[in-house]
Amino acid sequence: MHPAFSVIFLTTLLGIGQGFFLALVTAQAYIAVNLVPVNQPDRFYAIGTLISLAFLGAGLFASFFHLGRPERAWRTVTQWRTSWLSREVIALPAFMSFVALYGATHYFQLDFTLIQITETASLSLTLALGLVGAFLCFTLFICTGMIYACIKFLQEWATPLTVINFTLLGSASGFSVASVYAALQAPELINLFAGWAITLTAFAALTRLLSLYRNARLKPKSTVKSAIGVRHSKIRQMAQGAMGGSYNTREYFHGQSLNVVQLVKWMFLLLVFVAPLILLSTAIIIKLSLLFMLAAGLQYLGLLAERWFFFAQANHPQNIYYQRA
Repeated sequence: MHPAFSVIFLTTLLGIGQGFFLALVTAQAYIAVNLVPVNQPDRFYAIGTLISLAFLGAGLFASFFHLGRPERAWRTVTQWRTSWLSREVIALPAFMSFVALYGATHYFQLDFTLIQITETASLSLTLALGLVGAFLCFTLFICTGMIYACIKFLQEWATPLTVINFTLLGSASGFSVASVYAALQAPELINLFAGWAITLTAFAALTRLLSLYRNARLKPKSTVKSAIGVRHSKIRQMAQGAMGGSYNTREYFHGQSLNVVQLVKWMFLLLVFVAPLILLSTAIIIKLSLLFMLAAGLQYLGLLAERWFFFAQANHPQNIYYQRA
C-alpha cells in the first residue's frame, strides 16, 4: 500500500496522547493505593492533560489532510454499526472529552472522595474520571487497530497482532514522553513512568517481531493464474493495460525498492525498541533529563518509520496485475 503521511502522523500522535493520559492515570492510581508515597499537586495533572490534548489535537488535525471532502467528515459517524472507522470517529471525541474533564476537575480543584476502600486507599472523583477515560482510551486503540485488522484480503494486517501493536506502541511512546514530563516536573515519578515505558517497549518489541515473522511467511492467496482462470504452466504478463500511471498504481503500491523497505524496517527496529530501552535504562540510573528527551524523540522518529513500513508492507491483491508489468 502507499503510505499516507497524514495517516502516519494521525496514528502516531494519537498514540502518544493516549499513552500520556494513561501515564497520568497510572500515577494517580499508584498514589491512591500508596504504591507511590508522594502525592502530586493538581497542577501536575492539569498541565499533563493539556499535553495529552495537544498530541490528540495534532493527530486529529493531521487526519483532515487525507480527506477528499473534509466538510463531510461528520457523515462518518452514521455508519457506526458496521464501520470501525466510524466507531473511531465516535470514540476519539468521547475520549478527548473525558481527558478535558479530568484536567478541568484537577485545575479547578473539584476533587473529593467517592469511595473509601481502606484506611489508606480511596477512589476520588478525578481518579474515577481518569479510569473512565482509560477505558475510552483502550476503546480508541481497538477501533484504530481494527480499521486495518478487519480488512481480510490484506493478509499482513488481518491479525490480532495489528490491534495489539497499535496499543502497545502508542502506550509505550506515551509513557516515554511522560518520563520526560516527570524528569522536568515530578522526579519522584521518573522510575514509575520510565519503568512502564521500558516494560511496554519490551512487550511491543516482542509482538512486533512476531508480526514481522508471521508476515514474512505469508503466501498470496491469489495468483495471475487464479485471477484469469488459466491453468497454463507459463503465463507472462506483457503490459499493465495502460501507457502511464493510474490511481491503482499510485495508491496501492509504495513505489520504493525492496532495499529501501528493508532499510526502513531495520531503522524502526533500532529507533523504536533498541535505542529507547538502552537510553531509558541508563537515564533511570543517572537521572539525566536529556536522556529521557533523547529516548522519546528517537522513539517517535522510529514510530514514523514503523508506521510507514506497516502500510508499505501490506500487499494489495491488485498489485499482482499492476505491479508485475
